[in-house]
Amino acid sequence: MQKGKRIVGLLLCLVLLCSLGACRTAAGRSVGQVVDDMNITTVIKSRIFNDPYMSGFAVSVDTFQGEVTLTGAVESDFARKRATELAEGVDGVRKVNNLLIVR
Repeated sequence: MQKGKRIVGLLLCLVLLCSLGACRTAAGRSVGQVVDDMNITTVIKSRIFNDPYMSGFAVSVDTFQGEVTLTGAVESDFARKRATELAEGVDGVRKVNNLLIVR
């Protein structure tokens, strides 16, 4: 009897693990892909914040499947190009859409 309960418990655990591995977001992305995008966004925001030319500008960073979109305003074309360079230098970035406006 005890052995049967253990087998049933192990089977339930196996089913649970398999179902968690198949979890997807509404966009069809896995949890790992979402975490990867969050990491890319965090690294880019950190680079922009710590860059002497970019610090102080209101730049938003969004990442979806390795494609980064930069929005906000900067004071020069140099700063706009610099933001693209900082984003492109991050592992996992496939493409950068720079929608920054020069004020």
